[in-house]
Amino acid sequence: MSKPQTKESIFEQCNQNNVRFIRLQFCDINGTIKNLSLPISQLDKILNNEIMLDGSSIKGFRNIETSDMYFYPDIDTFCILPWCERNGENVARIICDIHNADGTPFEGCPRCNLKRMIAKAQKLGYTMNVGPEAEFFIFELDENLKATTIPHDKGGYYDAAPTDMAEDIRRDIVTTLEAMDFEIEASHHEVADGQHEIDFKYADALTAADNIITFKYAVKSIASDYGVHATFMPKPIFGVNGSGMHCNLSLFKDNQNTFFAPDEQYQLSKNAIYSIGGVLKHVKSFTAITNPIVNSYKRLVPGYEAPVYKAWSLANRSALIRVPAKRGNATRIELRSPDPSCNPYLAMAVILGSILDGIENKIEPPYQVEENIYELNSKELEQKGIESLPGTLIDAVRELQKDEVVKDALGEHILNEFIIAKNIEWDKYRTNVTKWELDKYLNAY
Repeated sequence: MSKPQTKESIFEQCNQNNVRFIRLQFCDINGTIKNLSLPISQLDKILNNEIMLDGSSIKGFRNIETSDMYFYPDIDTFCILPWCERNGENVARIICDIHNADGTPFEGCPRCNLKRMIAKAQKLGYTMNVGPEAEFFIFELDENLKATTIPHDKGGYYDAAPTDMAEDIRRDIVTTLEAMDFEIEASHHEVADGQHEIDFKYADALTAADNIITFKYAVKSIASDYGVHATFMPKPIFGVNGSGMHCNLSLFKDNQNTFFAPDEQYQLSKNAIYSIGGVLKHVKSFTAITNPIVNSYKRLVPGYEAPVYKAWSLANRSALIRVPAKRGNATRIELRSPDPSCNPYLAMAVILGSILDGIENKIEPPYQVEENIYELNSKELEQKGIESLPGTLIDAVRELQKDEVVKDALGEHILNEFIIAKNIEWDKYRTNVTKWELDKYLNAY
């Protein structure tokens, strides 16, 4: 998405486009977008890494005794936010890394942590490319402008207008993203009422994570302009398909896709096979990261096309990992379990760590599964050695705590803060009295 920038080119673009404010954007451990807005008069300080952050104000960052931190802008992520133009004045953003007061990268910054894992792969000569497919719902607002769970339309998969009432919204999202240098590959209505998908071109892991954050920001902002609410919540409505974020993964070396081997079985290289093995070995442990909220596990249930079984296949969409048919530089594996509530920087880090472990330790996956796994009963699954993903958030957190590879991919600070946060989240959910319980038990007992 980003173009190579210099400090001079940023000043020039700000002058040409009458930029009035700069937003310094970053991401907390939960994947929530944060930003500090400064007037354009502060641009020189911004570009010289002189803007400070109170780390104690960001949950999971620093305590009050060591709270001084700095924004380190990645100038290549500079772009103007098309939906923020007012009276001829514009707003731009720059994605930032968070650094300690001594100038070193903050170990709790998700973006810095992903860079650490990318550097590990680069030492082996590898670059991981990721093509995400993030789904989302569009819902109506009530009379108080609060989000409801009433779908904006009654469309289905690939439907067109007038059934698909969000064509104009998606069109504006696409044109906005293209103005921000995204290469959009497709957009369409998804399976459920009010559910949509917009696909953009793959990129290296860091750029892909930046793109996901920007994509979610743009979708929610543009939907708001239309008077509706866009949500990346994995399972907002019981009984219909949830929203996933399939990740198409490949590993390049010297600008060549190392997953492609024309003379090997399935035209898949050992790197591809070992990567599948590594992901399948660690997926139960990194599910807490790729599916990080209580609601994520309402999507990961059989019957709604969500992959819940540890298996891989060349084409079978009931498997956790499938290998799309394209070969050559387009050879890739598709991991189908992540959902769009995840922090993409953390998700990319743990996936990359799992792939590297698979390659370094030559982890062979089980034989591919060709039948529809959703139709297998529990005995058949056991006979084939097919395990399920964790069924709840707390189960996933417990799996995470057992896996040294995944823990290393997060680093000690992020790991500890994430586990603390998720235990609190689970405890609040566990002790809450839900409407379902009241409907079920209030009159019965």
